[in-house]
Amino acid sequence: MNDWLTAMENDTQASVLVTVALVEGSGPREAGAKMRVTLDGQVDTIGGGHLELRAVEIAKTMLATADTHARLERFALGPSLGQCCGGVVHLAFEYVDASLKELLAALRERRQHDSWKVTALDGDAASALFDVGGRWIAGTPAQAPDTFSRERATHVAQDGQGRRWLIDPCLAPRAHLTLFGAGHVGAAIVRALADLPCNITWVDEREEMFLAALPAGLPDNVHIAATDTPEEYVAMAPPGGSFLVMTHSHALDQRLTEVIMARMDAGWFGLIGSHTKRRQFEHRLQARGVPDERIAAMVCPIGLPGIRNKAPAVIAASVACQLLMVWEEAAAASLAAPLRLASASAPTRRQPRAATHPL
Repeated sequence: MNDWLTAMENDTQASVLVTVALVEGSGPREAGAKMRVTLDGQVDTIGGGHLELRAVEIAKTMLATADTHARLERFALGPSLGQCCGGVVHLAFEYVDASLKELLAALRERRQHDSWKVTALDGDAASALFDVGGRWIAGTPAQAPDTFSRERATHVAQDGQGRRWLIDPCLAPRAHLTLFGAGHVGAAIVRALADLPCNITWVDEREEMFLAALPAGLPDNVHIAATDTPEEYVAMAPPGGSFLVMTHSHALDQRLTEVIMARMDAGWFGLIGSHTKRRQFEHRLQARGVPDERIAAMVCPIGLPGIRNKAPAVIAASVACQLLMVWEEAAAASLAAPLRLASASAPTRRQPRAATHPL
């Protein structure tokens, strides 16, 4: 996750940061996708294919000629580019100089906090990092506007002087999973989610199970909790967080289910088990007065319909897809629809220097 940011932390090579600034129609990656390009290769991807090859060529030309000016390039994904997506992609290219390296280092430290990276696409190089309250964190505050839309995904905006800016939200993962159970399936799910944009709290009473399950070490997005009172971690989960229960004990599964059902702001809830187990739990929950609509929302069995193989890795792949569908739907609902990019020479309404408006 975010290899473009983390993989080159101690790399001294010159590089260019390529960002998908805007997608009109269909494209290989969404706005905000990034890669880093050096003369020797690249880290991460903006979707592959001829678009990526052309972007790498442009980035390497910038490196070879020491061209430090940011630029915005338009690519029609048609026959001329050897692609059939049919859309239009706008890519921003930034030469990673000392100032931008400092900004990216600050961004690495803030991976669990929302940040907004603002980059000039015209004129002298300028880039700054702001927090959710508009407070400057790093970069060049004297030039970068600190008033911009924080409700939209990555987009291009224009200030009162007609200068274009890339407004790039670098948001902490919204998706959170509290996973109860460190058995074979739990470990396989942790491995399946290791490189995905989510945070996992992994809970089990048996501390030794964590090391046995993942002897090579925990993924960066996982926090373990060895506890005799796992129910406490239901209350500690963020509002809207997802829950997955697969412990070694049906009695514990039952207790956790009841506590999760009592949280009216809980998100997706999956319980490992068969249809028979579901019916048993439904009867017990109804006897305890749990509303029918809450019981109906419980996902049991877990995984995508039609996948019957019960090997831990297969269950994990199926559940990971199921969770991604839930999380992406939630993320899409929270973002406004992207707008089309206007010409840089289009007339603009005069505004204060700090303000920007989307194009």
